Amino acid sequence: MSIELITFLMFGGMIALLLLGLPLAFVTGIIAVIFGLGLFGLPSLLLISSRIYSFMNEYVLVSVPMFILMASLMERSGVARDLFRAMHVWSGSLRGGLAVQTTIAATIMAAMTGIIGGEIVLLGLVALPQMLRLGYDRKLAIGTICAGGSLGSMIPPSIVLVIYGLTVNVSIGDLFSAAIVPGLIMAGMYIAYILIRCHLNPSLGPPAPEEERNIPLVEKLRMLKSIALPMLIAASVLGTIYTGVASVTEAAGMGVVGTAIAAALRRELNWKMIQETLVQTMTACGILLWVSFGATAMIGVYNLAGGPAFIRNMMIGLPVAPIVIIFIMMAILFVLGCLMDWIGICLLTMPIFVPIVKALGYDPIWFGILFCMNMQVSYLSPPFGPAAFYLKGVAPPDISLNEIFSSVWPFIGLQVVAITLLIFFPGLALWLPSLN
Repeated sequence: MSIELITFLMFGGMIALLLLGLPLAFVTGIIAVIFGLGLFGLPSLLLISSRIYSFMNEYVLVSVPMFILMASLMERSGVARDLFRAMHVWSGSLRGGLAVQTTIAATIMAAMTGIIGGEIVLLGLVALPQMLRLGYDRKLAIGTICAGGSLGSMIPPSIVLVIYGLTVNVSIGDLFSAAIVPGLIMAGMYIAYILIRCHLNPSLGPPAPEEERNIPLVEKLRMLKSIALPMLIAASVLGTIYTGVASVTEAAGMGVVGTAIAAALRRELNWKMIQETLVQTMTACGILLWVSFGATAMIGVYNLAGGPAFIRNMMIGLPVAPIVIIFIMMAILFVLGCLMDWIGICLLTMPIFVPIVKALGYDPIWFGILFCMNMQVSYLSPPFGPAAFYLKGVAPPDISLNEIFSSVWPFIGLQVVAITLLIFFPGLALWLPSLN
């Protein structure tokens, strides 16, 4: 059987089974077993099991449940609500100020948690009602929360970057460093968009009432005090990674300890909270690992069949400039992001794409940031954008999924602009890692 036919049958079958509603983990696992047995017989099952074992044997993988547990503790400790209230009173009379402060709060929360689900739910519960109460344009408010919440996939400690680093064997610390500037640029683009739109049309984002913003400076500073310790913990976790004092796994473990201590000092740590965070962590890790098992097995069989060499030769042989091939990869990732979860996309495509990126002379760290930014688009893009479903779960009943998806298109456009900017100016991502 030719490699062209194998490629078509494997990935065509995967898309067909996904459209039938089967979970990705089972789809990739089934295809791996069927094609493994059909092409290589029973010994292929040993290959599948050995690849899964080698992936699970990565020590850095321990950091994933630690970061998820740290995020779960942070979400339930009331830090996000305190942060938003503090940002709200500092927004003053600025047009669109509450949306701007929501984006700033989302950026800070992203640096504390590294996952998006909890951010969007909390902002949907806390920020959305406030913006709607003040008369903000519904689409602007909804888009701000979805786009701001998706920054958790980009700004360290991002779980997306951890899995990418494990998949392609690059430094996670360098990935974290590389993501800072692009992440802040993206947040800055959101803020600039909000300010420009509200300047052109002040009715889109009216300022808070005078009685809500005329608060003494001492009171404003006191409101910030309650979030100082959690922010210090997040900064110390990332700081120890960047400076080389601790590995990613060690820093993640200490982050959990520090977050638990902070919650205890705030008198919010209790047995129910511990139970809920552990259940959430186990659930998230279970989903991630099952998807990893199936995707790792499928790529293992495809590698044995010669698939990566076939795709590499096909792409490198295209009569186009290398930058065009990067744009083709981004387009493929964009389409897959409309259909699949980021974990499956990373494990299925990066073992194939990254060797091509290296062969073209590009840096895999830079490409990892591009991948991460592309996955931000997938969080918002219909028909399966997770951000829309997270927000729908806590939004007022009169806000439909269609309205949420129609609200995020301007922010998707900004994300595409940011990706294009990074493609043409790689130094935006590679500057900080080069200082190490």
